[in-house]
Amino acid sequence: MSDQRVAVVSGGSRGIGKAIVLALAARGCAVAVGFQESASAAARVAEEITASGGRAIPVRADVADEGAVAEMFDAAEKSFGGVDVVVNSAGRLSLSPIADLDLDELDALHRTNIRGAFVMAREAARRLRAGGALVNLSTSVVGLQFPGYGAYAASKGAVEAMTLVLARELRGRDITVNAVAPGPTATDLFLDGKDEATIQRLAAQPPLERLGTPEDIAEVVSFLASPAGHWINGQVVRANGGII
Repeated sequence: MSDQRVAVVSGGSRGIGKAIVLALAARGCAVAVGFQESASAAARVAEEITASGGRAIPVRADVADEGAVAEMFDAAEKSFGGVDVVVNSAGRLSLSPIADLDLDELDALHRTNIRGAFVMAREAARRLRAGGALVNLSTSVVGLQFPGYGAYAASKGAVEAMTLVLARELRGRDITVNAVAPGPTATDLFLDGKDEATIQRLAAQPPLERLGTPEDIAEVVSFLASPAGHWINGQVVRANGGII
């Protein structure tokens, strides 16, 4: 049996998720590239990895659907022999003042961000091998309290709480559970609809005076998911360039 570590990454077809997939593959992981809608993009990510000598498969799954998530893990185990790393990168963003928030949108956001994260974490807790790692994606907005982000920050606050509890529930399993909380990061989703002045204002906030990149976040995630990062457990890492 191969000693290669195997990763399952939800939301792996674009943005931060794609960068995480590529970073894990660069560290030698075989990767199941999870996606919900962008099949062609997920296929391209997997092809990029295999073309460079790695191993990857695209797998469709709605993270809030426990049956679909179980099938995604089944696909990783069937193709690669097991699961050592799970990264929950799938997420939904909706911006609105709390007073004006459409509650249907709140339900949709929480279905993906809370239920989806919980389903992924539950499956990870059942399937990860000893030495494994679960990394959830949160957001630094939980601490920064930007106006308009109430629903999103609330959902990610739930993810952080679940992360810290699960790390302690897995005592004795040799499995780490952490969250990475990016600050403003230059993804297509983040940049969409923002004028240049807004982008420059956000970029000036951290002492490093720039937006984060997907690769910045991916390197933190891949470290936490690796044997080198295995002594870090039950933590929320605010990867935001030093915004306070």
